Amino acid sequence: RNVAGDKLEVVSITKPGAEIHGYQPTPSDIVKTGRADLLLYNGLNLERWFEKFYGQMKDVPRAVLTDGITPMNINADAYQGKPNPHAWMSPKNGLIYVENIRKAFIKLDPANTTTFNANAKTYSAKLRKVDANLRSSLGRIPTPQRALVSCEGAFSYPARDYGLQEYYLWPVNADEQGTPRQIQRTIDAVRKNKIPAVFCESTVNGNGMRQVAQETGSRYAGLLFVDSLSDDKGPVPTYLKLLEHFARTLNAGLAGGN
Repeated sequence: RNVAGDKLEVVSITKPGAEIHGYQPTPSDIVKTGRADLLLYNGLNLERWFEKFYGQMKDVPRAVLTDGITPMNINADAYQGKPNPHAWMSPKNGLIYVENIRKAFIKLDPANTTTFNANAKTYSAKLRKVDANLRSSLGRIPTPQRALVSCEGAFSYPARDYGLQEYYLWPVNADEQGTPRQIQRTIDAVRKNKIPAVFCESTVNGNGMRQVAQETGSRYAGLLFVDSLSDDKGPVPTYLKLLEHFARTLNAGLAGGN
C-alpha cells in the first residue's frame, strides 16, 4: 500500500494473526483473487499452499517478491538445506521487496510510474532508518547476551545482519511442534550459553518455550511478530511497526531495555 498509494487497491489473502505457512484459503479467497489484476507472494516455500491455490486462478499475473534475494538455508531437521523463507525480517531485504513491488506495479500500470517511483523512494528511506535504528539498539546488547532464542527459526536474516546467535525449537512452523527432543536441544543451548531471555512468535503456542525458560532460569520475554501483522489496534499493524517491535522486544529481553 505504501508503494501503491491511491493508484491501486491492495488486499491481503491471509488475515491478521493467521499462520501463513499452512493457511487454508477459503472459497471467498479464491473468488477474490480470481478477479485480481496482480498477485504478489513471498516465495522461498513460505506459502506451502500457494501453488495449488494459484492453479485455480485463470490468467492472473503474479510476481515473487524475494526475486534477487540470496536465501539462507535452514540447517536443521526435515527442512535442512531448504531456503529460509523469512527474508523480510531483514530491512536490507525489505528494500529488495520494495523494488520488486515497484517494478511489478509499473508493469501492471505504467501510466502511474511516477507515483510508484516516488512512493518506493519514500518508503525505502523509512526502511533504511529502521535498519540504522535496529543496528544501534541491538549493538548495545553485550556480546555474550547477543543471542536470539525463538520457537521458529524465522530470524536467520536479522541474526546475520546484526551479529546475533540464533537458536530455536523448530525451523519452520509445522503441524507437530515442540517435541521433547527439540525442547531439550534448546534447553541445552540456553544453559551452555547463559542466554538471559527467550521468545516465541505470535502465531504459535509458546508452551514449549515457556518450559525452556522454566528449566533454565532464563526469562520468557514476550512475543515476536513474524508471519503475521496484528490488526489495526494491535502492536504491529504495519511492516515498519513489526520491525520496530522486534528490536524493542529483543533489546528489552536481552539487555533490560538499556
